[in-house]
Amino acid sequence: MDVATAPRRRVSGWAVLGVLVALGVAGPLVALPASFVLGGVDAVTLTLLPPALGRSVLLGAGVGIGTLLLGGALAVLVSFYDFPGRRVVEWALVLPLAIPGYVLVFVIVGQFGYADPLQSSLFGGLQLPGLRGPVGAIGVLTAVLYPYVYVLGRSAFLGQSRQSLEAARSLGHGYLGSVWTVALPLARPALAGGVALAVMEALADFGAVNLLGYQALTDAIYRVWYGAFDTTAALQLATVLVGLALLAVVLERALRGRARYHQSLAHGDAVLPRRLTGWRAGFACGLPVLLLVLVFAFPVTQLAAWSVETVLTGRVADRLGEAAVSTLLLAAAAAAVAVCTSTTVAYGQRVRPTRTGAVAARLAAVGYAVPGAVIAVAIYVPLVWLDRRLIAVADNWFGVEIGLLFTGTILGLVGAYVVRFHAQAYAAVESRMGRVHPHLDDAARALGADRARVLTDVHLPLLWPGIATAALLVTVEVIKELPATALLRPLGRDTLAIMTWEATKDSRFDTAALPALLIVLVGLVPVVVLVRLWNRPVGTAPPVPQG
Repeated sequence: MDVATAPRRRVSGWAVLGVLVALGVAGPLVALPASFVLGGVDAVTLTLLPPALGRSVLLGAGVGIGTLLLGGALAVLVSFYDFPGRRVVEWALVLPLAIPGYVLVFVIVGQFGYADPLQSSLFGGLQLPGLRGPVGAIGVLTAVLYPYVYVLGRSAFLGQSRQSLEAARSLGHGYLGSVWTVALPLARPALAGGVALAVMEALADFGAVNLLGYQALTDAIYRVWYGAFDTTAALQLATVLVGLALLAVVLERALRGRARYHQSLAHGDAVLPRRLTGWRAGFACGLPVLLLVLVFAFPVTQLAAWSVETVLTGRVADRLGEAAVSTLLLAAAAAAVAVCTSTTVAYGQRVRPTRTGAVAARLAAVGYAVPGAVIAVAIYVPLVWLDRRLIAVADNWFGVEIGLLFTGTILGLVGAYVVRFHAQAYAAVESRMGRVHPHLDDAARALGADRARVLTDVHLPLLWPGIATAALLVTVEVIKELPATALLRPLGRDTLAIMTWEATKDSRFDTAALPALLIVLVGLVPVVVLVRLWNRPVGTAPPVPQG
């Protein structure tokens, strides 16, 4: 045997560890389909599923259509037309991403809703019809989710060439007609991708639909969990919800068929926006500004006003500081664990790329497409099993009685966060690790360093931007996460999201204002980073005069 080639045939411990970590992250999701196989169809499931499923389908369809029309129209406007303030409007339209749906509901309810509004409300006493129901739920979620379609659509439009539009105009189409017949079909995959993301987020939403009394699948899961304590029914409803979210992606792929959409910027010049003048310019600028005022500026300003009033009148919740500390500790713990799991999986694949490792890494990333309520229900089953085994071992082997270590504890909640947000951390770490040249690994190995030392001395110093990005993304998502926290949090332990939701549900708006504002301010961090990194070639191009 050639000694030089013998080490190549050995199984790498890091590769095995990476596969095990990835499977451990994805493992709890196995409990979802298993609930139908092992327990049959629960009676509660048969009762709640038809109406809840119908409401979720209606919600997903409504948000999909709404975000497509609103986000697509705004992307067309800022990509193909120039008007006063366009350079500010094009990035400001991303800001609503920082506002969770349940926070926007809190502001709307405080102003117009189904309880006595705050004294400082600008529209005190005015009722908003149709708020509780499908129209209100679809409207709120469309307002905060349209940036998914807008960002992807705008990016696709910027990748098209001016020659394509000019060719369409030479065939007799006007400027808008050229955009409709050429630009929109080319951007279809990006627009469809944005719609799919918005629909999955809408199906996963719990806070907004719960506060608006819209009993979709996520609300049904919560009621079964806390009302009937029926784990089997919760698992089965969660399985249907996952299937519905995945169906949205499959349906988009099926509708696309075998068609291919190629961007042609590599063979032409970038599209130059057409300058608008007169009332058209005012209209093009006024509509996005009005939308931003209603969806972002006004809610943030009102939250700030309510928060100041709460502080000045001494009505700050006694447990606000405790909730803020708990939120930050949970976010930091989840970010640290997610960075470790993502780094282990990515490094295992780098050390020994295998098909098994690649499949395991993809499975571990599935959690981000799964709603938080589903993650909470799915992870509960293995946590209960693990706690029972540990209690039995401690009692039989050591004669010691121990309590629950994972179920209903911070450890279990952090585990749910990791399953949910591992994909974001992995994407940031893996993309950064891909920039490290393999020759650095070879050089370190030639100097006698083992794989662990290569990771600590070579990779980690080079990976810190990716690790910092991963930690930031997970931290922000954990702070905003509501359904998983609501289902798995330890008794007596609240977070900012839970405090906002429960206070709004009980019409205690003075208690909800300050934590809601803190959530929005934290949510602005990734949006600001996105804006700063945003490549905006259109903004520097001279506009084309009308005529």
